[in-house]
Amino acid sequence: MKVLVIGNGGREHALTWKIAASPRVDRVFVAPGNAGTLEDAENVDISATDIPGLIKFAKLNGIGLTVVGPEAPLCLGVVDAFQGEGLRVFGPSKQAAQLEGSKVFCKDLLHQATVPSAEYRTFTDAESAEHYIQDRYPDPEQDCPVVVKADGLASGKGAIVCHSPAEALEAIDRIARAREFGGAGDKLVIEERLDGPEASVLAITDGRTILPLPPAQDHKPAFDGDQGPNTGGMGAYCPTPMVDSNTMDFVLSRVLLPTVHTLKKQKIAFRGVLYAGLMLTNQGPKVLEYNVRLGDPECQPLLMRLKSDLVDILDAVVDGDLKRIDEPVWDERPAVCVVMASEGYPGDYTTGHEIRGLAEAAAVPDVKVFHAGTKMQGDRVVTAGGRVLGVTAMGSSVSAAKLQAYTAVKAIRWQGAWCRKDISDKALALDSK
Repeated sequence: MKVLVIGNGGREHALTWKIAASPRVDRVFVAPGNAGTLEDAENVDISATDIPGLIKFAKLNGIGLTVVGPEAPLCLGVVDAFQGEGLRVFGPSKQAAQLEGSKVFCKDLLHQATVPSAEYRTFTDAESAEHYIQDRYPDPEQDCPVVVKADGLASGKGAIVCHSPAEALEAIDRIARAREFGGAGDKLVIEERLDGPEASVLAITDGRTILPLPPAQDHKPAFDGDQGPNTGGMGAYCPTPMVDSNTMDFVLSRVLLPTVHTLKKQKIAFRGVLYAGLMLTNQGPKVLEYNVRLGDPECQPLLMRLKSDLVDILDAVVDGDLKRIDEPVWDERPAVCVVMASEGYPGDYTTGHEIRGLAEAAAVPDVKVFHAGTKMQGDRVVTAGGRVLGVTAMGSSVSAAKLQAYTAVKAIRWQGAWCRKDISDKALALDSK
């Protein structure tokens, strides 16, 4: 079988690597891919959002399965378009992808499904949002525990955590007036700020059967100790001890099942990856957001640990027959992914810097370097994005996996390269208690 993977990030490199390992697969194409996917597959110079171009390629090349990595083409309706042409494709429909594509849609659905989540209000203009903050928090010195979110897609950066009325008003201005996130700010959500550790529970579903994956933990803030602005994710590890079996049971019964059931009642069948971003509060787990695809960088440690054939699972979802699949087999060893980023990220950064030391890093035992923002320039690998690499390692313990990952990180260099130094320390702190 020939497989097409859509996207060019670290998640897509991990998908490509795991799909290429399947004995059922002859060739893997990636559109548009990056310098890393060239090691495991064949890149195709077609944008992830060029839906007509992707369909034409799939037809001309006899693609048996297309796997959509990022959220943007899903929200544009790439799955509907492929299905309309009789092509087999893994991912949710445009309607179902609204769970990620619209914070307002997501919050309203969580409310309808009685899924635990933060209290919220939605707004269509800056003035009404500002009046809400000013009326509710009239004292400029008082605590203002809210999160202001752009409604649409904003590459993981559209949620602004606030602690004072001034910060909330500034966030509203950035989203709805300055249009920092473009059309994503046409609507906005203001919700209560939840406190506690964050965790990610991802599941694969065909709309009837739900297959939860081992829990992971992302690290969204840019700097050590969860300081600085939010990013697309600076690293992740899997599994996380913060989500025990009781919590997993709760998430399945009170979060995932009611969400899928409520969508079905609205005549929306969800097929693909349902990703619950959770805050583990004192009142129990609450949903911060839904994503409708594998997380990046959670995907990298997850797939490092998967021993079963990923293609069998993806195929069963496309066929609407996930119940036929045996429980996936996972490597018992944990995995840690450290994201190496460009200087200036998540703000402005430059690209085109040559990356050295990739071969040395790949030679570290139990390490795989997944590429995200890279491209080939002649015979050199150069930076081409903010998050550049996801250095992922396995080990007999979280601390052992962390050591391997950072050993590989130290072998890699380019002008301005940096990373967080504390990825997975939350698990180590919990284990020491």
